[in-house]
Amino acid sequence: MNYIDDFIKYLKVIKKDSEYTLVNYKKDIEELYDFYTDLINIDEVIVREYLEYLYSKGLNRNSISRKLSSIRSFYNYLLKENIIKVNYFKEISNPKKNKSLPKYAKDNDLEKMFNSFNKEKPLEQRNLLILEMLYATGIRVSELVNIKINDIDKFNNSIKILGKGSKERIVFYGSFCEDILELYLKEGRRELLKNKTNDYLFINKNGNQLSDRYIRKMIDNVVRKCEIDYHISPHTLRHTFATDMLNSGADLISVKELLGHSTLDTTSIYTHVSNEQIKKVYDFAHPRAKK
Repeated sequence: MNYIDDFIKYLKVIKKDSEYTLVNYKKDIEELYDFYTDLINIDEVIVREYLEYLYSKGLNRNSISRKLSSIRSFYNYLLKENIIKVNYFKEISNPKKNKSLPKYAKDNDLEKMFNSFNKEKPLEQRNLLILEMLYATGIRVSELVNIKINDIDKFNNSIKILGKGSKERIVFYGSFCEDILELYLKEGRRELLKNKTNDYLFINKNGNQLSDRYIRKMIDNVVRKCEIDYHISPHTLRHTFATDMLNSGADLISVKELLGHSTLDTTSIYTHVSNEQIKKVYDFAHPRAKK
């Protein structure tokens, strides 16, 4: 089990993965450990048996792919550390994922959420800024919690983001986000600091850095308060950012850079949503689109 703990520490410290990712990786690898405790001396027979075991549980292809990716990364780490000589999971291909369009928030529901905060209260200033910034920039929640004051360029309305694999990129925010950012920095954040010093933008009531788990819970509470009947998560806001950008005419390469994707393939799923919008426009506008 020490190898698993070492791997999770590596993901946290070196790879800067989110708490959510760490929990899922550990869970996936511990499930393999429950199946076969000698993780170091695993062979291709055990690997095949484990794959059959996953399918026998009735898991969908997306879940199996995630588990295999977690385990493959774990064994890549062991290989890199010279603890094993062969990564047998490298030879196992992930099952093709079920194609599904990314879920995004409706405009009127976003407005409900943005309008549900009392800007006179420090915590609500902060929470409104969290929502505005997630939607305005499309960043991951793990990137949001690690923004420091010095990462923000107020002159250009931009933020330096440290993304996956410690890759840096610049994202931008607009006037709505700018207004609440200024208010939070002048009022709310100063009250939350309570004469402490903290480099991070988002802090809790004790003046310490926020966790991504707290933000997920906060958004769940806002969704319930606004009586929205579907799930909205930080990643939903990221999907909504990408969808709205493409539907408004942004090019795919620009959206790819803003999202911090390594390839266009990852970003291209949003074009399916965008194409749905284009079809609606065509059906409405072309004189011979419908009888």
